[in-house]
Order: sequence, then structure tokens, then C-alpha cells
Amino acid sequence: MRFYTRMPKELVPYFDKELEDYKIHFKAGQLQMAWRHLERAHIIGQAYPFHHSYVHWKMLLFGIHIKDTGEVIGQIPRLLIGGVKSFVGKIPVGNTGGADVPPLKPLPISEDLLEVFKKSGVRPIE
Repeated sequence: MRFYTRMPKELVPYFDKELEDYKIHFKAGQLQMAWRHLERAHIIGQAYPFHHSYVHWKMLLFGIHIKDTGEVIGQIPRLLIGGVKSFVGKIPVGNTGGADVPPLKPLPISEDLLEVFKKSGVRPIE
């Protein structure tokens, strides 16, 4: 069994860019676009415990900000368990991380994010 601990350095700039875009849109009040960038950061970071948990933390804070009880309640178990699942490499690849998506359901990854993985030389679960 392989344990996943660190995000490959080739992926870090893409992950960071999604979080930066999230902040920009959030501050501008463009909440739908902000959320979209959190989902994209989740897909990029979900195989790595710290990054995965960090995105769920941001999603929890987002849910609190927009007063979405369902999102807040849905993020709590994801925040507690997501990092552990990442550590042992048992993630639903492509899952966007929001409470509106079953936590164990794999989803297709958009072409542009597949290109991110390809450019970085990292498979979505590596």
C-alpha cells in the first residue's frame, strides 16, 4: 500500500492558483465562481491529506459565510475523514467535494483539469 503525504511540486502552482482565484472571486462577491475554484482545488488536491483537508476547511467556511446549513453539516465529516482517505489513496477521483455530491462518488474530470495533471506529469491519484 502506498501512503500519500505530499502534493508533487509540479501540481502545487495549479492548486495555489485555484485558491488564489477563489479568494479574488470571493472578495468580489462572485460566490458561484469562487465556489467553482474551490471545487477545482478539491479535485487537484484530493489525493493529498493536507491539501484535501484544507479545501474542505475552506468549503466549511464558505458554507458558514453563505449560511448554508446543508453545506456546513456536509463539510464536517468530509473535513474529519477526507484527509485520512487521501493518506491511504482511497479517494473518489474527480469528486468536487461539496455537500451536494455524495462523498464517495467518483466524477469525470474536466478536460482542462486533465490537462493540468498531464502538464504536471501526475496522474489524478498520484
